[in-house]
Amino acid sequence: MTPLVAGVSSPRARLFTCFLRLGAQQAGPLQLHTDTGLAAKNHYEVLVLGGGSGGITMASRMKRRVGAENVAIVEPSERHFYQPIWTLVGAGAKQLSSSGRPTASVIPSGVEWVKARVVELNPDKNCIRTDNGKEISYRYLIIALGIQLDYEKIKGLPEGFACPKIGSNYSVNTVEKTWKALQDFKEGNAIFTFPNTPIKCAGAPQKIMYLSEAYFRKTGNRPKANIIFNTALGTIFGVKKYADALLEIIQERNLTVNYKQNLIEVRADKQEAVFENLDKPGETQVLSYEMLHVTPPMSSPDVLKKSPVADAAGWVDVDKETLQHKKYSNVFGIGDCTNLPTSKTAAAVAAQSGILDRTISQVMKNETSVKKYDGYTSCPLVTAYNRVILAEFDYNGQPLETFPFDQSKERLSMYLMKADMMPYLYWNMMLRGYWGGPAFLRKMFHLGMS
Repeated sequence: MTPLVAGVSSPRARLFTCFLRLGAQQAGPLQLHTDTGLAAKNHYEVLVLGGGSGGITMASRMKRRVGAENVAIVEPSERHFYQPIWTLVGAGAKQLSSSGRPTASVIPSGVEWVKARVVELNPDKNCIRTDNGKEISYRYLIIALGIQLDYEKIKGLPEGFACPKIGSNYSVNTVEKTWKALQDFKEGNAIFTFPNTPIKCAGAPQKIMYLSEAYFRKTGNRPKANIIFNTALGTIFGVKKYADALLEIIQERNLTVNYKQNLIEVRADKQEAVFENLDKPGETQVLSYEMLHVTPPMSSPDVLKKSPVADAAGWVDVDKETLQHKKYSNVFGIGDCTNLPTSKTAAAVAAQSGILDRTISQVMKNETSVKKYDGYTSCPLVTAYNRVILAEFDYNGQPLETFPFDQSKERLSMYLMKADMMPYLYWNMMLRGYWGGPAFLRKMFHLGMS
């Protein structure tokens, strides 16, 4: 936290510091999850599927609702990662080691950790089955299984990552390869891709482009670099206010953006990328590269695609205002695995967690939910090693900004928030169930600036 406190001495920075101190006091000391030594139960009041951002956060909240002994998390992974920081890891601004902690250290104390993978959901019988053959029943189910990376849907991947010059900030196994490719760059095409599927953190594919451009300028390689952003989308960003700001940056820095171009093959041995023109199916273009950053196609986890809780596209089918399942009243969803029509980000999960906590509480009391999720999400668009445009918006694509200034402008303060403040909030408040989005922060800043 030193850079945040020492780097800027403005009133806003002092407010940041004050907020962090308040957060530390509220969060309290870190509690480690420890096994009780007793056999895991076969039934829980609340069963949480997934130990990512949404799962851990909701387990913390449910622990306070029904007691730790009545809550369990099903999660196979030994390590938990704060993935938003991987943009900076791929650009050499953060260490990968700073992004991960043992899963045992983030599971709320007393909550049962079922170290297994979910292989079947049976909401009609209120139970699930794990890959070790165990059947677990529940009264309430929270699905937080995240999103699936489908590198294999691109011909030549994932085996192509064994070759140099190619990386991806979306996987713990490939994010450091991005930094290596960036360091090794000499001259030629630096290509950055966006797939033809929903993805988590839709701004990340272009964030690494801006950071790479800044790195090339720093190393003197910018005149030798042809920087290309090939996106399957038809626009640079879904919210016009921020899209306009990004297009100005793209023009000023002489970056090439090609729309409706979808990566379908990587010939890593030849350093070639093959793109299909989505406006003219079957028409392809082969580009050579000196550096390639791949954003993989993504989808709902396979276990959900074939589940009764999924919609036609495979996502958990929930009410967009309450996060309660549309068919099964005791089933709820949060985060990337749901069909909520908003961007899939950690900030969205934070905002959803407060709404879902209230929804479940009212369902438990047989009351009607009154607090509604407005689709709030946030995307800190990193545009340099010390600048961020903080995009915040709702279901309608309308800006829903926290701070009393124009957030479409590149700012050092927003970079410090992205790089230092948000990881702190994540580990110390959100995962402990104390951070439900920026409402408190928005109130604090508006009061402080009035």
